[in-house]
Amino acid sequence: MNTFDPRLLDLAQEFRESLRLGVYMFRRLDPEGDLTAAQLSLLSMISDGGLRVGDIAKNLGIKVPSATEQIIKLERADLVTRQPDPDDSRAVQVAITKTGTAAVESANQRRNAMVAQLLQGLSKQEIEQLAAALPVISKINSSFQN
Repeated sequence: MNTFDPRLLDLAQEFRESLRLGVYMFRRLDPEGDLTAAQLSLLSMISDGGLRVGDIAKNLGIKVPSATEQIIKLERADLVTRQPDPDDSRAVQVAITKTGTAAVESANQRRNAMVAQLLQGLSKQEIEQLAAALPVISKINSSFQN
């Protein structure tokens, strides 16, 4: 079993709690939008290229049947399409459509404006602290993905 500096364990707890509350906040950001937070996450995930359903499920932390259900809904709305996997003729990839890309861009613009409005309530120093923390958070995210 790993032993950690108790300060790191306390920091880990605070970081996890902050992220958990942040996820809840972001899920509630755009209640009038056409896309749920889960659908937007899925569309954003495939915006740089297609992914297999299993990879989508893994990245979202859900089971394949749940991912398939979301994909079917998005496919019916013409936001995604299924295409043959270029690396495996037996498999398919889910790819974003032009309509899906436009929906993601629109949702991101609305949500970014909402977050910018929240950030306006911060002091200059708090904004600088947040900006300084973002590369560290990106580094943590990158190490988790590998």
